Amino acid sequence: MIIYNVTANIDDSIHEEWLTWIKEHIPQVLATGNFTEAKLTKVLVEEEMGGVTYSIQYRARSREDLDNYYQNDADRLRTEGLKKFADKMLAFRTELLIIDEYTVSFK
Repeated sequence: MIIYNVTANIDDSIHEEWLTWIKEHIPQVLATGNFTEAKLTKVLVEEEMGGVTYSIQYRARSREDLDNYYQNDADRLRTEGLKKFADKMLAFRTELLIIDEYTVSFK
């Protein structure tokens, strides 16, 4: 499994509008069929540049699924956010390979 992580710093002036938009955008990314789930998280560190930072983590079953997303859907889905929020949003992407997973069972 691979986690496709998008970290975005959002200017305070568009924060609420962006949050509404991303909650509509994530299901569109999932609808491509290349990811099994997504998590929207707020980064709990204050950035020097200000704004609010979020991490969206999409889980892909395979490298092939992630590559398929890049080839067929990524540009189209990224363009909408870039047009809408332009210089008020800074985003970068990372890929994480899941090596092992652990869970805790509470009695």
